[in-house]
Amino acid sequence: MTTHKTKGFSPSCDRNKQPILERLCVHFKACKHVLEIGSGTGQHAVFFAEHLPHLMWHTSDMLDYHGSIQAWMADANLPNLVAPIEFHFGKQAWPRLDLDGVFTANTTHIMPRDAAQLMMQTIATQLKSGGVFCQYGPMNVNGEYTSEGNREFDQQLQQSGCGGIRDLAELVEWGEGMELTEQIAMPANNFLLVWKVR
Repeated sequence: MTTHKTKGFSPSCDRNKQPILERLCVHFKACKHVLEIGSGTGQHAVFFAEHLPHLMWHTSDMLDYHGSIQAWMADANLPNLVAPIEFHFGKQAWPRLDLDGVFTANTTHIMPRDAAQLMMQTIATQLKSGGVFCQYGPMNVNGEYTSEGNREFDQQLQQSGCGGIRDLAELVEWGEGMELTEQIAMPANNFLLVWKVR
C-alpha cells in the first residue's frame, strides 16, 4: 500500500530497534495493549508491532509527527498498529485506553523537566496495577554522566532548550508507585529502564 504522506527517517531508530525489540519481547510478553509515547517518525511502531503481533501497539505524538507515523503505518498495513492520537503531557489528558504497557524512547531528555516529572507521575497513577513501562534513552547514574559523549550531548540539549538527561534517582522519586525492576545497559550509552506499577 502506498501513501502520499512523507515518511520521516531517524538513523538512531534504525540502529537501536533490534536491541530494544529483544528486551520488549521479554517484558511485553504478557501485554495486550501498549501505548507508545512519542512515536516520532513511526519507525519503532511499525517494527515493534510487526514483531510483537500478540499486542495492539497504540501510537501517539504531537500533530506535527502524525503524517510520518501514518505514512509508515500505511506502507506496513499491520492489523495490530493503531493510528496516532495527539498526546503531549500537560496539554492532553491521559488517553482512555485499556493499557497494560507503555513504551517511550528518547523522549525523557527532550522533554522539559516538569513534563518528564509529569510523565513519570502520570504513568505511575494511570497505568493499571501490574502494568509495565519500558523507558529507553540516556540516563545519569548517581549524579554522574555515563560517558563523555553524554556530557556533551546534555550540554547541547540544554542549550537548545530541552530538559536534558535525567538522573535515575530523580526518575525513581517521580515514579512513586512504580518499581524499577530492571536497569539494562544498552548500546551507545543508553539504558532500558523497566518499571512495574505496584
